[in-house]
Amino acid sequence: MAKENFEKNLENAKNILETLMKPEITLQESVKAYEEGMRELNEAQKMLEKAVIKIQEIKAS
Repeated sequence: MAKENFEKNLENAKNILETLMKPEITLQESVKAYEEGMRELNEAQKMLEKAVIKIQEIKAS
């Protein structure tokens, strides 16, 4: 399930980036999309950090 959430976060961030690259997007839409994209990336980063900690714990065992 975590993998699916991680993959979903990255896919959402990619879609948001594509939206931000559209020339017709308004400034307000850009800001909203940027905020949403950063949330998705932050969530993915947290998942990666938890995975690194878990791997370190496994190695230490």
